[in-house]
Amino acid sequence: MSKLADAFKVDHGKSFRLKDFDSADTGKIKSKEEAAEILQNHLAELADLQEKLYAQDRWALLLVFQAMDAAGKDSLIKHVMSGVNPQGCQVHSFKQPSTEELDHDFLWRAAVRLPERGRIGIFNRSYYEEVLVVRVHKELLAKQHLPSELVDKKIWKCRFEDICNFERYLTHNGVVIRKFFLHVSKEEQKRRFLKRIEEPEKNWKFSEADVHERQCWDDYMDAYEDMIAHTTTPHAPWYIVPADHKWATQAIVGSAVIETLKELRPSFPTLDKSRRKELGTARILLEREGKPPKQKK
Repeated sequence: MSKLADAFKVDHGKSFRLKDFDSADTGKIKSKEEAAEILQNHLAELADLQEKLYAQDRWALLLVFQAMDAAGKDSLIKHVMSGVNPQGCQVHSFKQPSTEELDHDFLWRAAVRLPERGRIGIFNRSYYEEVLVVRVHKELLAKQHLPSELVDKKIWKCRFEDICNFERYLTHNGVVIRKFFLHVSKEEQKRRFLKRIEEPEKNWKFSEADVHERQCWDDYMDAYEDMIAHTTTPHAPWYIVPADHKWATQAIVGSAVIETLKELRPSFPTLDKSRRKELGTARILLEREGKPPKQKK
């Protein structure tokens, strides 16, 4: 199960087609109980790797999650990252852009929230919204105050190129990027929406706007396919994670995160001779505390 996520990894987009991926696939996982056992093992291993990553203070890991509403991003982050020390993890959910953010380039608000070295950063939605929701609802582009001559038919291709360049730059600076599209079916989304309406404790999650967005489903699928095909690379690959079964989704993503951290081979820092001598001196001073001074004969 160590390579569980490999079947869903896309690092070359030339022949990518979203229809080739089944949203109900569970990979090698046979049952919900098996997935729970896998996830439990992941939690212990992830905690150990994250502690070493933090102590080493050399690499940062950025996890990007994109999905249609009700695909399970929030619960995924909650379950997969539940064993991680909060000091070593930074989560940011990207909402509707503020006035300040709209007055900057489209990557600005993401750039200022990148994880520090030694930390795992999680983007719940991300700069990819700029080639998804903005592409489906083109009226949002008008709010970005771009010069009119820059808003042409090439704009999405230009943004794909800008994103790829941005991710290449981050990679060259020690930020490892893994991107996840939680692939939920339209039928499963409907079932989850109805559950949010029927169960009082889930009412707060539901918005009437979610139903209106379903009318643009095909446009979103086209946008996702084009986006993934143009922005998946060996150094910043996309994973098309089946999301109809949350238990499988969580196990697959957990596997991908752990395999990525293992590739970095994080370890606790080793001390040089001078530093070890300092520790020896500190030990002697601490052990002497509270002891009466030796009496002269």
